[in-house]
Amino acid sequence: MSVRPLSVELAEKARLELNENPNRVKDDLQHMKDWLAKQPHLRARTEDQWLIAFLRGCKFSLERTKEKLDLYYSIRNTAPDYFRINHTEPLFNEVLGLGSYLILPKLASPTSPRVIIVRPGSYNPEKYTVADILSVSFILEKILFLEDDNMIVAGIQFILDLDAVTMLHFLQMTPMTLKKMVVTTQDAKPIRMKGTHYLNTPKGFETVFNAIKSLLNEKNQNRLYVHNKNYDEMYKHIPKEILPTEYGGSGGNIKEIIEYWKNKVEEYNEFLKQDWQCGTDESKRPGKPKTAEDMFGVEGSFRQLHFD
Repeated sequence: MSVRPLSVELAEKARLELNENPNRVKDDLQHMKDWLAKQPHLRARTEDQWLIAFLRGCKFSLERTKEKLDLYYSIRNTAPDYFRINHTEPLFNEVLGLGSYLILPKLASPTSPRVIIVRPGSYNPEKYTVADILSVSFILEKILFLEDDNMIVAGIQFILDLDAVTMLHFLQMTPMTLKKMVVTTQDAKPIRMKGTHYLNTPKGFETVFNAIKSLLNEKNQNRLYVHNKNYDEMYKHIPKEILPTEYGGSGGNIKEIIEYWKNKVEEYNEFLKQDWQCGTDESKRPGKPKTAEDMFGVEGSFRQLHFD
């Protein structure tokens, strides 16, 4: 499997922002494959298109790419609740059908980030957990790593719509859950976070917002935008044309976007089955095995989150 050529616009963006040098890509990919072959604990994908996503996400720093790949696969052991739903289970389509995690098919421009709408208020917290939503989202993101050059090169913008969120939703956001979410999203994935836009923020939102913000690095802290009900302000960042009709846009309705992703998962069925076998065997790791405590700290040790 070779690397898919980037569009002219994205190739230039990759050159300027990600240090991508077409003359060096082949050697960098081979370096990563050679390194992976020497890691007894890692069961990792080695396709060119998969590995270049991590190289681009780490701006072609080979050492950072190794660290991120290792972390990406280690998390399957240390945060197993985020990987508990298989795409072949009925629960997968059930959770996908809630529309809690909507990856928008349209782009604002050839060099724009991919936009994802997160709608926690669309799931019943007495029946589902945030881990269920994340389990499904991680499966969809695997597909994006393989086929979405915009997400890898230009990054992701999130819209976090808190409409209909209840106290039960907030109670699921424990300090440990927040820490795991930040590590898996900010540290372990080869994606560039280009902003999170908060809509329909309820009373009590500031507590969770401040907790999340305290865990982010400075760059991502500066990319948080609270619009509440001011959609016109959000449209300055994310144009109507790509948004669902439910958000005043012309990018299809939520049901159509869900069906688009159900079909996409079927298309990638064999890839996802193979990927289920990937991960780490910590008993074979050279040196000290990685544990959840190493990665996320100890439950109850998050006084800096200021939840009181």
